[in-house]
Amino acid sequence: MPLEHLTVVDRTEDLVLALESLGDVERVGVDVERADWDRYYRAAALIQVGGAGQVVVVDPLTAQDLRALDAFLQPRLTVFHAVENDLEPLVNLGVKPPHICDTAVAAAVLGLPTGLEALLRDRLGVTLSGDKSAMQRANWEARPLTKDMLAYAAGDVADLPELWAVLDAELEQAGRRQWYEQELAALLAMPPVEDRRRWSRTKGAGRLDVTARARLRRLWETREQLGRDTDTAPGRIATDAILVDLAKTPPASVSELSQRGLRRQSIREFGPTLLAAVADGTPLDAEERRPLRAPTDADRALIDELRQIRAERAEALGIDAGVLCPSRTLAPAVLSSPETPDELREALGLRPWQWEQLGAAFCEAADLDGPGTPAPPSDPSPAEHKEQSNDG
Repeated sequence: MPLEHLTVVDRTEDLVLALESLGDVERVGVDVERADWDRYYRAAALIQVGGAGQVVVVDPLTAQDLRALDAFLQPRLTVFHAVENDLEPLVNLGVKPPHICDTAVAAAVLGLPTGLEALLRDRLGVTLSGDKSAMQRANWEARPLTKDMLAYAAGDVADLPELWAVLDAELEQAGRRQWYEQELAALLAMPPVEDRRRWSRTKGAGRLDVTARARLRRLWETREQLGRDTDTAPGRIATDAILVDLAKTPPASVSELSQRGLRRQSIREFGPTLLAAVADGTPLDAEERRPLRAPTDADRALIDELRQIRAERAEALGIDAGVLCPSRTLAPAVLSSPETPDELREALGLRPWQWEQLGAAFCEAADLDGPGTPAPPSDPSPAEHKEQSNDG
């Protein structure tokens, strides 16, 4: 449906009336344009709410009391596309929609393209206007917003409720509703992105010796704390590559940091603290010092066999192999030397629907008596949807 009406709200006192203009709809699309590329915490620069050709764009930089928006969403189904990008900034502003669905998750388990532009075109015949790459690079904190920016923002939500109705029916027809529900529940149960970061996942960490790895951990933890304290994105303080370089070859002085790739502002604000982290002699604990056992030829063969099983099953189901089982879990699962099907399932982190598709073949390949018991479904998040199976 073409966009019929767009209302921009930049004052709290106008929010209630603007939301009433959307009518007594059961489903609303919601999207957030973020302004956190240089910040530690995710922040909303613009919030779009709408559907059926009606869109309200809320400026949270000026309309800061969003209790009316929270109340508006309470009885309704809130339709997101890639909820993991938008929910946290909303919750940080006190907006906590209780009934949630996600068109990107639905598309993934249906084997469809997960990009919003492709989904709208293929399922609704809707073409989004504007230069997407330019809009993704736009400064959404800049005011005033241009007409092109507002049109682009509105397009992200104008047709989301209708898109969900189509995908909801397809989930039912394909018999994949449980797959979708398990994926959405797992996504909503994940902690904030800031709490999911791990120093050991830093690219290049595995090539460092024990002493350098200890330095890397201290540098990484120091960078995280500086990021939290100053709301600065970690990469703006020092990139991962710089941390690895500093851990491998410690600098002798703050002035040397400029030769190692740090920005002048970072050196001025954070240099002494980073240098102190390098000099701190705290070692890794015993668990962190224990190296991951090197893969044997048999391990490599099993990893390849599991990858092939996954690829063939994903092709048969018509979904992306990474949706069925992420590649990154295969090698660690094998190297954990599981002795039972349940240990293999847990090491892979598979949800019940994924294990149902792969468990028997994986256990046969690993010479385990299987397929064991399915993983328990993820605990529903407080933001979990309640009515999605009836909203199609």
